[in-house]
Amino acid sequence: MMFSPSESEAKFFNRFAAVVVTGGSSGIGNEFLKALSTLCPAAVVCNLSRTQPDNFPASARHLHVKCDLTQEAELMAAVDAVREKISSAPAGPVLLVNNSGFGGYGTFPAPGLARNMAMLAVNVLAPVHLTGLLWEELSGRGGWVVNVSSIGGFQPTPFMGVYGAAKTFVLHWSLALNAEGRKTGVRALAVCPGVTRSAFFKNAGYGEEQVPGSTQTPERVVAESLRALARGKSMVVTGWVNKLSVFFSARLPKPVSAFFAYHAIDRLRMKGVAGRAEDDLS
Repeated sequence: MMFSPSESEAKFFNRFAAVVVTGGSSGIGNEFLKALSTLCPAAVVCNLSRTQPDNFPASARHLHVKCDLTQEAELMAAVDAVREKISSAPAGPVLLVNNSGFGGYGTFPAPGLARNMAMLAVNVLAPVHLTGLLWEELSGRGGWVVNVSSIGGFQPTPFMGVYGAAKTFVLHWSLALNAEGRKTGVRALAVCPGVTRSAFFKNAGYGEEQVPGSTQTPERVVAESLRALARGKSMVVTGWVNKLSVFFSARLPKPVSAFFAYHAIDRLRMKGVAGRAEDDLS
């Protein structure tokens, strides 16, 4: 489902002078990149990822910066390029979409300590660092920060413990950032999708037969996120099944929630032993 904006939603997005997306080479990030390139026709559009998106046009208003977000030097260099691009944009607010992320699957420390540390670097450190480095542009022009969290951020997630904890950080940080927005002029939205049809589960180490059902498409996740953004929401859980899941899991005592999550995920593990996939930090 592509996002079809109402008149008021179209006016909201038309105001943006610059859009910055991380991880726009595939999945949810790519859908954000495509949708915002259309919805914000006057904006410069920047993508930070290791791979250039196939559908990212070469034009004066588009900038792809090859960047591995686990490497601080690459992130700093990317920000310099983005700042220069934003400086060429007309007056107007900046929209930053911190989308890049990946998961890991297995009993800790699987799928490896190095992968877990890289997971924290991309899912936690990079959004905070990038937002901080672009704070002058965000607060000076007025801006929005969209942080892609997960329904896993509402509860402990055995066998994906580091990933789930990272998404809890993203969720709570986003809500706090938005609460501060009255004074800083920067608003924030936490996007909490569930299982989405992308390369995420493969890259997390799940076998094909282990991927849970009730998936959403990246298009639908992005459509619901953009509508929430235009309405000034601070959080959106995409999909009614995910909303229902969060409604119950978030109300359970954390030890009880961890118990049920352990057995639910363990049933998926019993379908087969997942092998480690190559990293895709998009």
